[in-house]
Amino acid sequence: MTKSFTKRKAQIKSSRYYLFWGIATIAVVAGQIYVGSGYRDMSESLDRLLDAYVNRPRVRPADKPTPYQMPIIK
Repeated sequence: MTKSFTKRKAQIKSSRYYLFWGIATIAVVAGQIYVGSGYRDMSESLDRLLDAYVNRPRVRPADKPTPYQMPIIK
């Protein structure tokens, strides 16, 4: 009778062990997905910011008339 009791107790312990590690694994994977999606959102917003300022079309400044003309020396 004691053998079946100890055997049953060991099985309960192992099921709780696997339940704990299963929940811990799911929690870690869910956290990684959450952080990864946040990183992707941050990266996309940074790309939009850089595209707005770095990759904008370059325009030459308008020629300003000088108040005097410099003589051309030949």
